[in-house]
Amino acid sequence: MVQETEREAKKENLNLEQIKRRLDNLDQRLDNIDTMVTALAERAMKRPLSVTITCPNCGQTVEIGMVGSEKMMK
Repeated sequence: MVQETEREAKKENLNLEQIKRRLDNLDQRLDNIDTMVTALAERAMKRPLSVTITCPNCGQTVEIGMVGSEKMMK
């Protein structure tokens, strides 16, 4: 019975480590997305910016133009 409890504890510990690793990866990805969006917004605030997006389903192209004249406040 003691061995069974130890196995369950090790298994639970491995599951917690996997969850922690996944959360760390998600946090890093969100930080990367935040960095890209911030850089894009800062660029848009300095000069005109045009973003072209193609729909993966229908293939239609959408162009979005942005113009800004002030720097964002943090």
